[in-house]
Amino acid sequence: MNDLRQYPRVPSPKGTILAWQNAGMKHLSRVANLGMGGLYIRTAEPPPPGTYIQLLLDVPAGEVRARAAVRLSKPREGMGVKFVAMQQEDRARFAGWLKHLSV
Repeated sequence: MNDLRQYPRVPSPKGTILAWQNAGMKHLSRVANLGMGGLYIRTAEPPPPGTYIQLLLDVPAGEVRARAAVRLSKPREGMGVKFVAMQQEDRARFAGWLKHLSV
């Protein structure tokens, strides 16, 4: 299968955890990989594709908050999400961290 992503993904550092929320429920999950367009979150009970979630990720430069859409959902495995909204400051912090990881 071809990778149709606009941005490449890189493996996340071991132990990278983020907080995410949908329908009033809060969760903590491990991040498998990430890129400027989105990330893959490991979770046993991912919401279905089309669901919007709020994300909070701590990076060395501070917190990154974003809104994302679930694009891929695999029960007992995880979900691929695409960023749909992120403040400029959050995007800059995330991009700086991603650049550091890509070296």
